[in-house]
Amino acid sequence: MGVDQRGGREICLSVAFSLDHPESDRPTAPMTNRFPMGPLSALIATFFFSINDVTIKFLSGDYALHEIVLFRSAIGLTLLLLIIVPLDGGFHVLRTRRLGMHMLRGVCVVFANTTFFLGLAVLPLADAVAVFFVSPLIITLFSAIFLKEKIGPRRIAAVAAGMIGVLIMIRPGGDSFNLAMLLPVVAAFAYAALHVMTRKIGVTESAATMSVYIQLVFIIVSGTVGLTVGHGQFDSGSGGMFDFLLRGWFWPNTADLPLLALLGLASACGGYFISQAYRISEASLIAPLEYAAMPMAVAFGVVVFDEWPQPSTWAGMVLIIGAGLFVFWRESRTGQIEEVESPRTRR
Repeated sequence: MGVDQRGGREICLSVAFSLDHPESDRPTAPMTNRFPMGPLSALIATFFFSINDVTIKFLSGDYALHEIVLFRSAIGLTLLLLIIVPLDGGFHVLRTRRLGMHMLRGVCVVFANTTFFLGLAVLPLADAVAVFFVSPLIITLFSAIFLKEKIGPRRIAAVAAGMIGVLIMIRPGGDSFNLAMLLPVVAAFAYAALHVMTRKIGVTESAATMSVYIQLVFIIVSGTVGLTVGHGQFDSGSGGMFDFLLRGWFWPNTADLPLLALLGLASACGGYFISQAYRISEASLIAPLEYAAMPMAVAFGVVVFDEWPQPSTWAGMVLIIGAGLFVFWRESRTGQIEEVESPRTRR
């Protein structure tokens, strides 16, 4: 799919090495140097998540979702433990007193991934991604409600415009309404809850710590589901998203092993960088930057799956992207982008 895994890994390592971590003895960087790290981390994560989405959609016709997730998470966890954790301060950063919150975050991200990937199996790539991007709008609202971050009436209006864009794409009550279109919306609420919790615990937990525990939850859940339904006894063979969920396991074809390895790389790097972004920057700043996944989804959909977005998809995208960009612009204009203290300075 035109992805250079070696280049992606080098980007991951070079940026990860430069990010602030709780055990660093370096003095806190000034605001002018620290501010770009949150947005840059979000954009890097968005690229890796886009690679993840297109690869899972590509494999969804042959393998069970929980089998793909188990391979992806096992490879991703290995990369985290061998590369990212040592660069983020060593294995002692995995010690935590907030294990319950880590497990709750893991459940949220598993639920978000499951519902989104089920929709992704039967929906055009661009449609699924665009509908899912109600999540940054929800995050913006959640950041005001639960984190007490300030958002003004103009940004609230932008969020409303983005919601209208989602409704245009879903077309509830219309003849072409597809129930599967609601799955990315459900995923979006779980994803928003995940990142609000990331913001809450990010003052004491590193991005590597949060990423490792999420991968562990993925392995536990997917392994349990595989042991329960992995024999294929509930697979009807009719195709579609339910067979994607209940299909039996078999050892992957040799030609697909590089794709599973790519999934692991994308999962490890995407999970790390998005956790880092929300840990060191305000949620209402980072959330709109994730809209960069939309043009990526359109490009991948056209090139890989020959899926051209419908006019309603374009209209919804314009509203959603426009709302996100306006929120980001307002953050810059109002001067509410603040430096976030590192966990070390808050202990």
